[in-house]
Amino acid sequence: MDMGLKGKNAVITGGSVGIGLAVAEGLAAEGANIVLAARGKERVEAEAAKIAEKFGVKAWGVAADVATVAGVDAVVAAAEAAGGADILINNAGTGSNETIMEAPDEKWQAYWDLHVMAAVRLARGLVPQMKAKGGGVVLHNASICAVQPLWYEPIYNVTKSALMMFSKTLASEVVGDNIRVNCVNPGLILTPDWIKTAKQLTADTGGDWEGYLQQVANEHATSKRFGTPEELAHFFVFLCSDKASYSIGSTYFVDGGMLKTL
Repeated sequence: MDMGLKGKNAVITGGSVGIGLAVAEGLAAEGANIVLAARGKERVEAEAAKIAEKFGVKAWGVAADVATVAGVDAVVAAAEAAGGADILINNAGTGSNETIMEAPDEKWQAYWDLHVMAAVRLARGLVPQMKAKGGGVVLHNASICAVQPLWYEPIYNVTKSALMMFSKTLASEVVGDNIRVNCVNPGLILTPDWIKTAKQLTADTGGDWEGYLQQVANEHATSKRFGTPEELAHFFVFLCSDKASYSIGSTYFVDGGMLKTL
């Protein structure tokens, strides 16, 4: 199936590892050029080079912290130099671990900047590029925790919920410019962060990190397993394509049955 993505310029934040990298590879496999953004210069440039070589597309690695104004400016400038953005994947983010009573203002602000303001600033910078090209796609990678919170990460829950609402309101504002905006709420996706955490938590009890992750899946997902970044990336690629032309302003759950509500 031709997804209509050949020659499109896709900007992916948090793109050097895990979900972001899988989405970048999925889009590149369809012929899209890739602007890959992440904080680590060596890694993001190396992954961009691998994508270009493997898929025969253009790919640029941009070292940028999108939680900052300067980082967003660097990504916007790179997209402009590439010929303007057609697709934006707001993927940069990370989990948290705190209580509301003990978390300081600085931690709340840091997650707000990363999960919400990065999306706001990137929209202000890249939507005009999309308008100039006749349209585009913006996708926000939020989380099932936006609507079904986990008790130990209240800041993550709150900021991801705000990102979901931002996605909805941005969709209403730019639909007339032929720009489609949607949000994806993943459940358990087996990223390197999950594996790292599992290894740390089981280091003193035999090191059965795979067993620990299976327990997590058994508890939370009716499918009793984690999804892979590639499985999630397939959904992102579809939403970027012209096959999803009537998908506007929605939130989609890709969670293996984790969501417990309608």
